[in-house]
Amino acid sequence: MATTDQPLADRHDIELLERASDVTSAMRTQVEKRIVGQRAVVDEMLVALLANGHALLVGVPGLAKTLLVQTVADALDLDFSRIQFTPDLMPTDITGTEVIEEDRSTGRRVFRFVKGPVFANIVLADEINRTPPKTQAALLEAMQERAVTAAGDRYTLPRPFFVLATQNPIEQEGTYPLPEAQLDRFMLELPIDYPSREEEEEVAMRTTGSVVDEVSSVITADELIELQGLVRRIPAPPSLVSFAVRIARATRPGDEAASVTGRYVAWGAGPRASQYLVLGAKARAASRGAALPSYDDVRQVAPAVLAHRLVLNFEAEADGRAARDVVEELLEESQGWT
Repeated sequence: MATTDQPLADRHDIELLERASDVTSAMRTQVEKRIVGQRAVVDEMLVALLANGHALLVGVPGLAKTLLVQTVADALDLDFSRIQFTPDLMPTDITGTEVIEEDRSTGRRVFRFVKGPVFANIVLADEINRTPPKTQAALLEAMQERAVTAAGDRYTLPRPFFVLATQNPIEQEGTYPLPEAQLDRFMLELPIDYPSREEEEEVAMRTTGSVVDEVSSVITADELIELQGLVRRIPAPPSLVSFAVRIARATRPGDEAASVTGRYVAWGAGPRASQYLVLGAKARAASRGAALPSYDDVRQVAPAVLAHRLVLNFEAEADGRAARDVVEELLEESQGWT
């Protein structure tokens, strides 16, 4: 991680910054051909893509979560794979399995690994909480290490690699809450709310007609990898890193806890949250063509980075406080930290 507050000076990097801003704008335009509203969710998904992170979309059925992910995939010139998570899904249905084949030249039988749907650039894990934890865990190595181990052999996943998962927050029969270790692999959790009245009217108009807008790709895999490298090279001032770390540590009960933490939080965010706060701020800066991230960038990505990493106590449940409520109150307190 850079420790200087000097902005990028290399001409190629400056051109890449402009390209990042143009791609972000073009992606918004393409997504808006199919998706009405949800601008903040789209922007945060683009931040995750630039930061090479995974995202979890949470919302009740019918809010176009799956369509949003498919549209983003269509706007990227990348291999796309969709996995429909169901209670009977097995880990090998995701990662792949070994099959026995007979070598016609020798007559010998040999094992061959058949790659599963996880071997794609963008993997849509649709309704990820409808499969048991054993199958959910099949994604852990893929999400963290961008690789799959099967029968003692290690297979590298294609680059870039993203898991964009959807989840229904309503606890229904046949759902399995994601374990904390799985949630921590997601850089961002993005809640999707109901559309406004005007947006819903536009949805009804668009989806009941005969015209279907085609989505065009705006960036290739190699270009996206190059932009991800640019995000890593964007310098983060030591003061901003310190601010991000302080926010993450303030979610943990103890000496550095925020006042709201001591009342409502049982377990706070781990060190991965500090990393994602800084990386998310860099990606957000790149998306608007800025050579340095700001404190506001950290605050803007904080709810999506922190909320799913907090475990609230019984008092929070009794008072009707959600994790995002706690994060928002913490961010209000952080106004005096800069």
